[in-house]
Amino acid sequence: MGLRDFTLSDVIDRNVRLHGDRLAFVADGERVTHLEYASRVKHPAAGLLGLGLTVGDRVAVLARNCLAYVDLYGAAAHLGLILVPINWRLSAAEIVYVITDTAPKVIVVGADYVSLVDGIRHRLASPERYLVVGTAVGGFDALDSVYRRDANAPSADIPAESALMILHTAAVDGRPKGALLSHMGLLAANQQQAICLGLCPQDVNLGTLPLFHVSGVGLLLALQQAGGASIVLPEFDPTTVISLIAAEKVTVCATFPPMLSTILDKTFSDGGDLSSLRNLTGVDSPETIARFESLCPSARFWVAYGQSEVSGPITIAPFGERPGSAGRPGPLVNVEVVDDLDRPLPLGQTGEIIVRGPMVFMGYWGRNRESEFTFRNGWHHTGDLGRFDQDGYLWYAGRSPAKELIKSGGENVYPAEVESMLLEHPAVAEAVVFGVPDAHWGEAIKAVCVLRSGMAATAAELIEFTSARIARFKRPKSVVFAPLLPRNLQGMLDRPRIKEEFGGI
Repeated sequence: MGLRDFTLSDVIDRNVRLHGDRLAFVADGERVTHLEYASRVKHPAAGLLGLGLTVGDRVAVLARNCLAYVDLYGAAAHLGLILVPINWRLSAAEIVYVITDTAPKVIVVGADYVSLVDGIRHRLASPERYLVVGTAVGGFDALDSVYRRDANAPSADIPAESALMILHTAAVDGRPKGALLSHMGLLAANQQQAICLGLCPQDVNLGTLPLFHVSGVGLLLALQQAGGASIVLPEFDPTTVISLIAAEKVTVCATFPPMLSTILDKTFSDGGDLSSLRNLTGVDSPETIARFESLCPSARFWVAYGQSEVSGPITIAPFGERPGSAGRPGPLVNVEVVDDLDRPLPLGQTGEIIVRGPMVFMGYWGRNRESEFTFRNGWHHTGDLGRFDQDGYLWYAGRSPAKELIKSGGENVYPAEVESMLLEHPAVAEAVVFGVPDAHWGEAIKAVCVLRSGMAATAAELIEFTSARIARFKRPKSVVFAPLLPRNLQGMLDRPRIKEEFGGI
């Protein structure tokens, strides 16, 4: 490790000296201090080292949030391994792709997903060991059985630019891409978030988002850097959330629709004390944000713009400062809005959002050509559109035609991925997918399909067809049919016109 390197492992060691007796994590009925956490992570680290894993090897995790998940983040940082958190909402075929793409040597599976993984093992060539969180079952050894409590694995000598995790993003071309995130990038992103939110050792985060999501793990790491604590929940339950906010004096939390509105409804109907909340981050409607800030007048809802490729949020601000905006650039990132030739645009003009700074990811796993294109001219090109106002607030303006996506309940869904599944149905000749406003999820997925001559299919049939092949959150909520679809002068499907014509049906 070089003179100027600093990794997540260093954060863990530093917290022992500065905040050793303070609470670090609450999960699975256990309360763990920073001192205890530093000791805990060395047990799985020694075990993984004993299995022959070395710097750069991958460990995949398919599990709900739990203490073992948090331990594995620390163990990976300690050994210089790369964690591959897998979205448990994915279909079996999608999980096979993620595992095949990253070739992990070890797969750690939550008890809920043993049968799923067991059913696809014959399609997985790379894993050398299957471990389960909890009791051993079938061909899955208990994760705890490989822990070495009598050994002390040495910390890996790795630079800060080393990879810590691979997060698979939604698929522009029908295949998910693995964004390779470094220690430096994640620590910069989370330090920036800690600075903007004013996090300190007294703060308590309620981890309602999954640890496979950059927002979920990002806020957890931000609290870790601040010396604070995180309560790790396996799933979102409004009654549990309201109870824990009061019992643990929770000060910060991140939510995606419809979580916050559900919490507010439950609080209104059943009662509850949310007064300890100081900061809430995420995405929601102005109406829900207004309800929250009315109920919790001492708290602020923070809006932000970011993506997995930049390790977290790059612009952030309280919603009330500039309602409708995505906040202002943080202190550790450069953000520009440019035209098609990468020339900076004047204030008020819309162009592509590009980013430069330590938060930018290392590239797409195994996709050098796409990484080079994304990093052209020395900037990360987000594929998203926006504009800056005179006060430096970023106004998000949708996706570029090359990277249009749907944001449903905090998850990214690319139309091309859903369209490719619909086109696998023998009756579908053409399909165009886009997002439509949805009060519950933010955006819902809608498909417009043209059927082959002489063939028939119902909307319900096509929705069920896609559900069997991709994650349920990616399936269309509605499907409509058209005899033909409009095309532009180049003969290509005119997507803006299709969305305009069929978006309200």
